[in-house]
Amino acid sequence: MTTQTASQLSAINHIVVLMLENRSFDHMLGFLYADSGNVSPAGQPFEGLTGKENNPGASGGAAVTVFSIPPNTTSTYYMPGADPGEGYSATNAQLFGSAAAPVPPVATNAGFVANFASTLTWEAQQKRSILAGTVAADIMGMHTPQTLPVLSALARGFAVCDHWFGAAPTETLPNRAFTHAATSQGHMDDTTKSFTAPTIYAALTQKGVSWAIYGYNAEPLTRVTYTDLVNAPDTNFGQFSDFQTAAANGTLAAYTFLEPSWGSSGNSQHPNYDVALGEQLIHDVYTALRSSPLWNQTLLIVTYDEHGGCYDHVPPPTNAVPPDATAGEYGFDFKRFGPRVPTLLISPLIPAGTVFRVPSGSMALDHTSILSTVEARWGVPALTARDAAAPDVGNVLTLATPRTDDPLAGVTAPTSKGKNPAAGEPSHLQEVYAELVSQLPVPDAQGNTHHAMPALTTEADADHYIAERLAAWKASRAIRS
Repeated sequence: MTTQTASQLSAINHIVVLMLENRSFDHMLGFLYADSGNVSPAGQPFEGLTGKENNPGASGGAAVTVFSIPPNTTSTYYMPGADPGEGYSATNAQLFGSAAAPVPPVATNAGFVANFASTLTWEAQQKRSILAGTVAADIMGMHTPQTLPVLSALARGFAVCDHWFGAAPTETLPNRAFTHAATSQGHMDDTTKSFTAPTIYAALTQKGVSWAIYGYNAEPLTRVTYTDLVNAPDTNFGQFSDFQTAAANGTLAAYTFLEPSWGSSGNSQHPNYDVALGEQLIHDVYTALRSSPLWNQTLLIVTYDEHGGCYDHVPPPTNAVPPDATAGEYGFDFKRFGPRVPTLLISPLIPAGTVFRVPSGSMALDHTSILSTVEARWGVPALTARDAAAPDVGNVLTLATPRTDDPLAGVTAPTSKGKNPAAGEPSHLQEVYAELVSQLPVPDAQGNTHHAMPALTTEADADHYIAERLAAWKASRAIRS
């Protein structure tokens, strides 16, 4: 960390992170500056799409070129129409054309269409929800500023990171573990749902720095995912309305982490759920902060945990520092990042039109850059070798006087027209959450804590069970204390 970075970060007293689900950079922001030749208004190069990028078709078919998702259709906000593969093997297939990475791991990013074709076949056999008419070529559909007015206005109005990568080339839980603990403890898929590594929250507590984690319409999943958070004070956790109240009252914690709602009808933007609802969430988070008396001293980071199998044309770097000596599952060495994900840096101390990158040759920005920024700001020791090496984002804060303009003035979140193909079904992360809360120690009348999770067949079943189980656990803790 440089003295310059420390000085810029010292103006920030509140860092807020909103992490959404499973979208790649090109899929959400690749056409952000297409109208200006991929150069921002500040004159900075932007690694977006030219419109010529393509992938070989499935089964030897004709090449499929990237295309703009058309606005105002029934499928606009449900593209790519199904849930693409996003695990380690699927990501390898997308990057290298094979389930195993070659040596050396030189990516061509030419396997997205073929892998989506395989995924569609498997999901049809498993009777998964697929939008009617979905074909493998749909994985090359990309949003534009017209379809994502909120995300795009904020990206143009503040800073966009066009070289921010997932922490590992795999699915959700390992990448979120890197965000909270700078390691997945060797895990490379969602089979492992709980992590014992120390988190940034425990480190902040030791430093006397405040923190909070908010779910959207439920207690946050993060709490029951990390063993050092389960028994943290209840006052550190809440729902989105509690975050809005804290922002309005000027009582935000120093570090705040926000979750979306995890259901299939929710606003996480996980494929193939309603992306428009996530646009509204981003709008509401920004509005709560901009209306807060703390706005001038706040940095908002909007990012996504992983690419979710959505197309991106930039090969991930291979200069990642492994977090620890833990051997990775599938023989993975943690030296490769995952594909790019959309990431915005939002603060009145950031000039409009900024494209923020770290110097060439540096380790790339990834989710542990959030941790390194928090650590740099409040003097918190690094959790692992990964966040110790990760660049922070302090250098994006270049204005001495906070801006007063509002890039979202007059911008409204879009509304989808179609029917959510997965609505009502329990989502993957709801199932993860339900399994974790089923393991919480809630004594029965005989004092036993063994509990069998019931079958959860609907989204509402899962929501009800999670809320009921958490309430019972909290009540039992109150009695024991």
